[in-house]
Amino acid sequence: MSAVSLVPLVVVLPLVGAALALVFGRRRLVQIVISITTLTLVTIIASILLAVVDAENAPLVMNVGGWAPPFGIVLVVDRLSAIMVLVSALMLLGVLLFAIGQGVADGDRETPVSIFHPTYLILAAGLFDAFIAGDLFNMYVGFEMLLAASYVLLTLGGTGARIRAGTTYIVVSLMSSLLFLAAIAVIYGATGTVTMALLSERIGALPLEIQAVLCVALLVGFGVKAAVFPMSFWLPDSYPTAPAPVTAVFAGLLTKVGIYAIIRTDRLLFIQVPLQIPLLIVALLTLVIGILGAISQADIKRLLSFTLVSHIGYMLFGVALGTEIGEGAAIFYIVHHIMVQTALFVTVGLVERVGRSTSVTKLGGLLKTAPFVAILFFVGVLNLGGIPPFSGFLGKVALFEAGAAAPNPLVYVLIGAGALTSLLTLYALMRVWNLAFWRPASEVADYEGRLTDRLQEHADAEGSSTTLSTTPRLMVVAATGLIALTVCLTVFAGPLFALAERAAENVVEPQVYIDAVFPNGSFDAGDTGSGGTGSGGAGAGDDGGGR
Repeated sequence: MSAVSLVPLVVVLPLVGAALALVFGRRRLVQIVISITTLTLVTIIASILLAVVDAENAPLVMNVGGWAPPFGIVLVVDRLSAIMVLVSALMLLGVLLFAIGQGVADGDRETPVSIFHPTYLILAAGLFDAFIAGDLFNMYVGFEMLLAASYVLLTLGGTGARIRAGTTYIVVSLMSSLLFLAAIAVIYGATGTVTMALLSERIGALPLEIQAVLCVALLVGFGVKAAVFPMSFWLPDSYPTAPAPVTAVFAGLLTKVGIYAIIRTDRLLFIQVPLQIPLLIVALLTLVIGILGAISQADIKRLLSFTLVSHIGYMLFGVALGTEIGEGAAIFYIVHHIMVQTALFVTVGLVERVGRSTSVTKLGGLLKTAPFVAILFFVGVLNLGGIPPFSGFLGKVALFEAGAAAPNPLVYVLIGAGALTSLLTLYALMRVWNLAFWRPASEVADYEGRLTDRLQEHADAEGSSTTLSTTPRLMVVAATGLIALTVCLTVFAGPLFALAERAAENVVEPQVYIDAVFPNGSFDAGDTGSGGTGSGGAGAGDDGGGR
């Protein structure tokens, strides 16, 4: 079996697994086996795909149904998409184990097993499809798959807070999806295709004003999904209300799909559009507004949700630079943030079970009550806060170095804002540590002090607390494994940075992507031949047309 034939399996396997899990809806153990097996297989396949595309320095291309693009669906796996699929699969598998442990403890009250497993696998399929889509419409389909699944996952349990949050999330997501779909329709009308490799050439022939309009339309749609300011208002009210495993997946992965789409379209489709200054301004506002929201929160989940918004600014900063080292730093930081944010939200799930709340005004003495959970949380805090030598520090330094090489005064303002944001992130998280873990439990009742007198309690507290206190070993093992992966990201930062730089090299050189999809040259409208499957140059679909 060639590596190319493995490409569609990263989407097909979760869909088949979801169907099987739905068939066995009344047999929890069978569903668990199906879900774990499916995500394990996808993780293995993603590892193989990454190894192949990195060794061959050429994307793997699958023409679905034997139809060459632009007539058929094309799936493309390059270094960037392979990295995203692998990291996402690892996080999904780790959170799944945590969710299984939680289900065993509370009788699936929070994550009803007959609903959870099929929906979770559909969300996974949507994520993977968005990452490997070779055309805009297939990317849209991937977005809609994961969003439809996320609507269900967000409202699991049916509490009032979750229904309200789900309603807001659905309305915002539908509006962004409509904008994305409208932009695709206009792009198709202007160019006659939605295949990104072909769009890379045809969009460049349009007037610059038309290119700018199309670019802004896509950026707004992706910006909503990535929670870029000012389109981030929905996130802090939506994510914290969901069950802990769902919140972890949403926080770690869903916003990164939007960032991935921005990277892919910015460097492949809109090279001529001058985007640096607008993106730098948006990155600056996202950094500052996000962290200002975080430092005023009393609920740990809401605080982390605001830091999530803020740190999207770092990724957008790297993308806005438009350089190979900037893209490489952004890719490394995306991987870092996916892992750390997922691990931290899972750890907060443990805090919630031990302390019966996620509000720092109601927590205390957890260092003595649950020392191992305290260690896990502390490691995640140091990493997200950017304390050396953790990957958060390394990623920020790489972004700042990439920015220092750019001759633009606004970049230096962003570097300063990034450093300040890192300090404020650490301040907000260490305040959580002092109040929830270090402060004696005897001081919690009616406690007032400088660290809490300005904090905002959220009105929907019903969605962020629990009366359950038992903590199954599987939940602890899953959280430990995820935190360990973040530590591995630090230990192996050198090779991972090198891989991110090689991925960035492919991103900033769109011709590599184009040649993989059309190995014989750009598509000729007079050529109606159908294609097969291929990898990069030799062996790729030979019917893509000639120049």
